[in-house]
Amino acid sequence: MSVETIEKRSTVRKHAPRYRVLLHNDDFNSMEYVVKTLMETVASLTQPQAVNIMMEAHTSGLALVITCAQEHAEFYCETLKNRGLSSTIEPDE
Repeated sequence: MSVETIEKRSTVRKHAPRYRVLLHNDDFNSMEYVVKTLMETVASLTQPQAVNIMMEAHTSGLALVITCAQEHAEFYCETLKNRGLSSTIEPDE
């Protein structure tokens, strides 16, 4: 095996699979609470982004919150559920 082949193999990196965190519409929580909870759970979200996510879930039943590594997705999903919101994750294909 040549040195070139070994070098090429060592530079090939597989990306960790990414997951989508989804917010489902509910008829229980106020829109303000959903926006506040999204912003507190996913610190990178701005208020306009959180409002858009909430409105998307409200009008179509489902909204993408964030796409990230599985461990983070599971954390966000569980945090949203613990705060009374309906959330699931799925692989980002």
